[in-house]
Amino acid sequence: MGKMLSGKVAVITGSGGGIGRELALAFAAHGASVVVNDPGKTGKGDPSAHVVVAEITAAGGKAAANTDSVADWASAGRIVDCALSNFGRIDCVVNNAGIVRDNFFFNMSLDEWRAVLDVHLNGSFYVARAAAQHFKAQNSGAYVHMTSASGLIGNVGQANYSAAKMGIVGLSKSIALDMAKYNVRSNCIVPWAWTSMTSNIPETAENRPSIEKMKRMHPARIAPLTVFLASDAASNVSGQIFGVRANEIYLFSQIRMIRSVQRGDGWTPETIAEHAMPAFEASFFANLPAAALTPWDPI
Repeated sequence: MGKMLSGKVAVITGSGGGIGRELALAFAAHGASVVVNDPGKTGKGDPSAHVVVAEITAAGGKAAANTDSVADWASAGRIVDCALSNFGRIDCVVNNAGIVRDNFFFNMSLDEWRAVLDVHLNGSFYVARAAAQHFKAQNSGAYVHMTSASGLIGNVGQANYSAAKMGIVGLSKSIALDMAKYNVRSNCIVPWAWTSMTSNIPETAENRPSIEKMKRMHPARIAPLTVFLASDAASNVSGQIFGVRANEIYLFSQIRMIRSVQRGDGWTPETIAEHAMPAFEASFFANLPAAALTPWDPI
């Protein structure tokens, strides 16, 4: 195995299990020193981050455990400080930490809304922002953010999660634009994988076939693309949205204008109804959940 990340230091949030654990193991195997961040515990009550660090060190890698929450400005700063105090620098942030509090929009509570936004969107900003000054000073750095088809396309019962994940796309694009002159890159990945978090998705008649497919998609499949995006080999890749679904890698489109209509004398509500909407209607997108757009079996 090559050492694409030799000498680099990476912070991977939510890496005590699931996709994050696979990323931490892969980053270490490719030569990175890894901050394994996760406030959670295993079923036996052991801190998940320490368990993953033990796996990495047993395999000859370098890692440090951190149990701070991403959902608080000060504790997110301590996650980045952990990289600096243990390894002297930071080269990559992978914003992977996440929770779900699924509910139909008309039943969603304020606590369910805030909890998901705090971890996914606010947490991604807090950790990314804590690393930004170090990236700027050293004129290099890479961000990889985990987004979701629930945000890009939509999903049933996940208004909080969808909003947070779409927000991360906007955050990543802004980072890519604001920090380009400092040679700092920012990209998103949509991961399809069966983990303890996705196992909480409420099953419906619509999404049941998709869930059965997801159970066959191992989180380790997300690691190769993430390692690449953190490496110097990806120096010209920024502001993009990728997806990984088993052995498939996707490049997602981004929002662009697709049709235009105009009237020299301006618009009224009536002429919009008579002219604009009929002109646009053929280009409308169907109101479908994400699963309906990937009906084929994972490859």
